[in-house]
Amino acid sequence: MTSIKRILLALLLLIIAVPAIIIGAEFIDHDDAESTAAAPPSSPATEQQIARGAYLARAGDCMACHTARGGKPYAGGRAIPTPFGTMYAPNITADKETGLGSWSANDFWRALHHGKSKDGSFLYPAFPYTNYTKITREDSNALFAYMQTVTPVRQPSQEHALRFPYNNRILLAGWRALYFTPGAYRADSAQSVEWNRGAYLVQGLGHCSACHTTRNAFGATVAKSDLGGGLIPIMNWYAPSLTSDAEAGLGNWELQHITALLKTGVSPRSTVFGPMAEVVSRSLQHLNDSDIQAMAVYLKSLPQNDPPPALDSPQPDKGTADRVMQAGAKIYEQHCAECHKADGKGITPAYPPMSGNRALTMGSAVNPIRMVLNGGFPPSTEGNPRPYGMPPFGQMLNDQEVAAVVSYVRNSWDNRAGFVSPQEVNRYRSIPLD
Repeated sequence: MTSIKRILLALLLLIIAVPAIIIGAEFIDHDDAESTAAAPPSSPATEQQIARGAYLARAGDCMACHTARGGKPYAGGRAIPTPFGTMYAPNITADKETGLGSWSANDFWRALHHGKSKDGSFLYPAFPYTNYTKITREDSNALFAYMQTVTPVRQPSQEHALRFPYNNRILLAGWRALYFTPGAYRADSAQSVEWNRGAYLVQGLGHCSACHTTRNAFGATVAKSDLGGGLIPIMNWYAPSLTSDAEAGLGNWELQHITALLKTGVSPRSTVFGPMAEVVSRSLQHLNDSDIQAMAVYLKSLPQNDPPPALDSPQPDKGTADRVMQAGAKIYEQHCAECHKADGKGITPAYPPMSGNRALTMGSAVNPIRMVLNGGFPPSTEGNPRPYGMPPFGQMLNDQEVAAVVSYVRNSWDNRAGFVSPQEVNRYRSIPLD
C-alpha cells in the first residue's frame, strides 16, 4: 500500500477517533470500576499462584516479544517491525521504575483485558490484547503474581519508531471503536470441558489468530477469516489457514499426530519451520499434555469449509510448464532426492514427505521458497532434541532454478498447485528469516 493511501486511512481513523473519545469518555471510569470490583482482597501471592503464572507466561509466549536477543529475560527492547513503523517491546520485569514493579493487579488486568496502560493510555495492538481480553481475572492475577517475581532489570522501555501519523495514540480511539470490544472467554455449553479449554488457549493466551488470520489495511485481524490464514506482516512467512483442508486444516488428522506436532514440532504428517518453530520451542513444548490435547481437540473440530486460496502469480502455458518441470526434476534429483526420496515420501519424521504435503501446495508459495533459499530447522524440543534440518540453497541456486524446483515439488506426485516465477523468488531472496 502506498504511503498516501496509508495517510488517508490514518486520517479516517482520526475522524472516527474524536467522536469515539467523546462518546466513550464515560466508559473510562467504568473500566476502572470493573477492574476494582473484580479484584480479590489484597493478599500475598501463594507459591501455587506464582507457579501457575509462570506456566501461563509460557502458554502466552510472553518472552518471545519481551526479551531482546542476548538481553535479560522480560526486560524488553526487542524490535517488532510493522507496516506502520517499528515497535519496541517494553520492560515487564519487576523493576519499580522501568518495569511493572509499581503496577497493581488491577493495572495489569486493565492492560490485558482493556488494552490500556497503567496511566489509562491506549496500548498499541501489537500487544495482542484483542486476544488477551479473553483471559480470566484469575489467570491475569496469576500472571501478575509471577511477573512480580521476575528479576528486576533497570532498563527504560524504548520509544516506538512509528511514522507520522501513526505515532499519535489518539488514532487508537478510532481503531478500538472499529475493531475491539473487551470480553472474557465464554464457555460453549454444547461442547466438552476439554474442547472449551482448548478454545480458551487458542483464542486467548495462545493468540493464534494474531498470525493465522488475514489483516486489513488498519492492521486489524479480519473477523470473517478468523484462523483462515494470512501473510505475517514484515516477516513474510505465510501462516496457513487452520480452517481449510487445502492448507493446515486438521479435521482429517489423527489426534495423536496433532498433539505430536504441537508438542515436539514434528509428526508423521508434517514438520514446523519458520516462526511456528519458535512458538513450539519457547511455548508449546512446555505445556502439559492435557492442555496440548485440549488444543488439538479444538483445532481438529474447526470447520474445514474454506475454498482453496487464489494463486499468487500468473501461470505459464503448457510448453513453458513442461520445460520448468524438466528443469526442476533435475535440480530435485541432484539436491533433494537423497533426503526426500525420488517418490517424494521422505523419511518421517526426520525428512518430511513432499508428496501430499499441504505446506507446499498452498496458494502462497512463500514458505517453500524461503525454505529453499534459507534452509531451516524444526525446533529442538524434549520430544525431538536433535532435529534434522535443511541446508540453504540460496547461494547455490539462482532465482530461475529455485522457481523451477519449487514449481516441481508443487506439481509432482499427488501435488497440484501453482507454478512459481523467478520474480517471486527474487522478492523474498533478500528478506531475513525473522
